[in-house]
Amino acid sequence: MKNLVHMRRFWLAGAVLVATLALLPFSFRAERHLETATRIDGSEAGKVPEELATRFHSPFVDRVVLVVQGLPPTDSEAGEQALATIEKSLQEEPGVSGVVSYLDLHDPIFLGKGGGTFVLVGLTSMEGPVELLVPKLHELENSLQNQLRGRYPAVRLELTGETPLNFDIRKASSDDVRRAETLAIPATLALLLVAFGSLVAALIPVAIGQLAIASALAIAGFLALRWHLSILVQNLSTMLGLGLGIDYALLMVSRFREAIAVEPDGVKAAVIAARQAGRTLLISASTVAIGFLALLTVPISEVRSIGLAGVLVAGMSVLLAYNVVPALLGALGPRINSGRVTFIASWDEHRAARTANRWRGWGKVIVAHPWLAIILAGAPLLLLASQAARLDTDVPNGDWLPSAAESVRALHTLEHMDRVGIVYSLRVILELPTDSIAQTDADWNALDRFSKRLASDPRSHRVISLTTMAESDRSGLDNLPRETRRTFLSRDGRAALIEVLPATSVSVNDQIKWVRELRKAGAATLTGVPGATLRIGGIAALTADYQTIVRERFFSVIALVVGGTLVALLCGFRSLFAAVKAIALNLLSVAASFGALVLVFQDGRGSSFFGVAEGTGSIFPIVPIVAFAIVFGLSMDYEVFLVARVLEARRSGMSELEAIPEGLARTAGLITSAAAIMIVVFAAFTFGGFLVIKMLGFTLAVAVLIDATLVRIVIGPALLRVAGDWNWWPGGLTAPSGSVIAGE
Repeated sequence: MKNLVHMRRFWLAGAVLVATLALLPFSFRAERHLETATRIDGSEAGKVPEELATRFHSPFVDRVVLVVQGLPPTDSEAGEQALATIEKSLQEEPGVSGVVSYLDLHDPIFLGKGGGTFVLVGLTSMEGPVELLVPKLHELENSLQNQLRGRYPAVRLELTGETPLNFDIRKASSDDVRRAETLAIPATLALLLVAFGSLVAALIPVAIGQLAIASALAIAGFLALRWHLSILVQNLSTMLGLGLGIDYALLMVSRFREAIAVEPDGVKAAVIAARQAGRTLLISASTVAIGFLALLTVPISEVRSIGLAGVLVAGMSVLLAYNVVPALLGALGPRINSGRVTFIASWDEHRAARTANRWRGWGKVIVAHPWLAIILAGAPLLLLASQAARLDTDVPNGDWLPSAAESVRALHTLEHMDRVGIVYSLRVILELPTDSIAQTDADWNALDRFSKRLASDPRSHRVISLTTMAESDRSGLDNLPRETRRTFLSRDGRAALIEVLPATSVSVNDQIKWVRELRKAGAATLTGVPGATLRIGGIAALTADYQTIVRERFFSVIALVVGGTLVALLCGFRSLFAAVKAIALNLLSVAASFGALVLVFQDGRGSSFFGVAEGTGSIFPIVPIVAFAIVFGLSMDYEVFLVARVLEARRSGMSELEAIPEGLARTAGLITSAAAIMIVVFAAFTFGGFLVIKMLGFTLAVAVLIDATLVRIVIGPALLRVAGDWNWWPGGLTAPSGSVIAGE
């Protein structure tokens, strides 16, 4: 019977491994299906491009800005000829749905301060996101630049706008992933060598981490064919795969090495390790998955994508660690200690016992002075956590876009030309309840009043609408190009687009405030027409919707994570106090990590070490909600490891005074090793160029550092001592029938 069970386990492990390996080739293609554009379900800003596409049939729903410098003045004959060459080439490019420049409208908005001009290029992609058209546009841009350089040596063409910026953010994200892996994997391998003293034992967790990343990315790539998934899937899968995959495999390998020291038969030792560590892995993965599942309730593509990435990575990590690793360990047997590193191996002979005795001694100190330990460790954490109350989730100050990207350089060029508002414009759709705006004086006048009201605001640089282009005379509509007319007037004539270009000096946060003011006032008040409605789109409007949803959903996500984790811990430990204590300590870890985030990034105290010259003044809205979900699950790992061992010791007959030091002796070394790996992985992402990921990596690294030291090694054991037998009420000390709860 035992042989049959072993064979079933072997075949199951083989099936999991084969399926995982079959997914590997698809992981390399996942990136092309992931998006950088933010999508918010049901948002007002998201409805604007939908209406421009369906009601207006505008060729400029998605658009890029080609910044042109080094040509003769645009209003000269030579300048017009050069610009005509550029326009003609753009119009012939597949995917380009519209082109407009000074040649078409003779509008001074196209004439930048200090020289230079720009061309607006509309895009339509039938095969995936429009940002996939950017590489072809870059090729055309380079070709045109080379063609014109013979006559105009100083000519420079650069693409910018929301779509090219998204494309360059995608590239920066990919570069960050590769850089982080380059830094994290060697450092992680070195830490595992120190932990195990054996190359074979060290390589297994690294391999499992890589398999978890690849399989999660491959599955995400398939799902992206049906749903909108963010490029952040790539960052988070790598970050979490290196952390969770390695941690779970580390737990299994550690348990196996304990078992093989007593039971020389590799298969039997692997079964013992899987049985002892399996329940811990299940509880740990459940608490991690709960946090990510809560993120799926937030109707923002980026947040949902991170939630999906976390669920996939946690699931694949525990699947591989529980099935593939024991089978591999059973096949290796005592050879798990092969590849001994000489200077570490000699030190390793007696260090396990010495390390366990040191942690056992530390545990005795904690149980002897629990209140002193709680005060000394808790006071600085509470002080740090208090800084989290100053967390500001506005858009960070400064230039945080990847500086080397062409789209960012072109954006700065537009700033110098005093024309950057064309990228950050508010796209306002005004709908009137009566007849066609172009055919009735009352509606035309209402549009004109609204346009002038927007133009009179000091935050406005320029307002472009039908009335401004036709110079307030409806007869002037006939002189407008067809593309322009259908961009600014819906086909039924009842809705009009107004482009509001904010002044260069107006920050994104001020634009967001402006959007909220306009929405609050309402179209009826702004136009004087009862029943009128308006919808505002553009980068500032989308950011406003983003902030609103994140702030509205933040506490519901907290409630879901805390409630779900409480249920999982109650099921795992059957102890109310142990579950509540774990959640309280997790909240302390999260709050302290948020406090550190505020001090370093928001206030700028030490931010230069992470490549941020000064304080950002605020934190991206996505960081707190995502960091909470991730930190809460990851921090629970170490609580599960420790409490499971203490509970195991209590069930074996030890008193609370004996069980706590014994639990520390068995787990503290593993917790510190696992935490060191997590910190290295998360810290590697703080040195990339993507500020969102910098902030997230920093928050996670600090949270793990705090959690694995002061919280789990000092405050946690002290609270166990203070609670005594109440730790395990009502049924913790009674082992579940047919199972062994164990953990490291």
